Amino acid sequence: MTNSTLDLPKRPWRQRYHVAAIGWTLVLGVLLVLSSLMTGANLGTFLSNIDQFLALLVQMSHPAWSYLHVILQPLYETIQMAILGTTIGAVLAVPFALLAASNLVGNRLLRGLIRFFLDLVRTLPDLLLAAIFVAVFGIGSTAGVITLAIFSFGMVSKLFYEVIETIDMGPLEALKSVGATKVTMIWYAVLPQILNQFVSYFLYTLEINVRASTVLGYLGAGGIGVYLQRSLGEFNYSATAVIILATLVVVLVIDGISNHLRRVLL
Repeated sequence: MTNSTLDLPKRPWRQRYHVAAIGWTLVLGVLLVLSSLMTGANLGTFLSNIDQFLALLVQMSHPAWSYLHVILQPLYETIQMAILGTTIGAVLAVPFALLAASNLVGNRLLRGLIRFFLDLVRTLPDLLLAAIFVAVFGIGSTAGVITLAIFSFGMVSKLFYEVIETIDMGPLEALKSVGATKVTMIWYAVLPQILNQFVSYFLYTLEINVRASTVLGYLGAGGIGVYLQRSLGEFNYSATAVIILATLVVVLVIDGISNHLRRVLL
């Protein structure tokens, strides 16, 4: 056996010394420092006031369970808002997602217009939408439902058409070869392949909307957020803890349902 057969290929010096990884780490560090300077974020300020944060946690560590009966109805309203808004937005997202998928729609102009519209919808912050609809419809859950529906529409449509673009085109081509209509092809070849992802995205959006509807209450969009704002304004942190724990329970229940349905559908 000669020495040439024992020679191992040598890696370039950039790989031996991990130049790329070190370089990107330094760039990220510089960007973080510059961002901190430009935004005025100061870690020292946070550390110097951490005793106040700990004092707040101590007050919240004793939840006022007697406040629970006060927030049950608003919490129920929050769940209703999230379910209605998510359902309306997800149903409206289906046709737009189908039109935005490149493997289903060959017209680039139509597909580009649909995607531009979806990008525009996702650009609008939900708090801005809530403020607008509260001004239009008044204080109440109607503004919150419409806000959550628009948010869900923009989010689900984006996730949905990306999933559609990854489907197996074999069933579609088979149905097309026997003269099936577009609706038949979508119903029997597209929807069965994406049903489990659609349910997963729907429940994920519902979970987000439960939390979002809590914040929307600050603007008068209904739900438990009104009581959260009231408890914080009155420095009643024990009541705030009950609201947070109640919202957490709802989110955990939705997450459990999502995991169960995912196992069943898969």
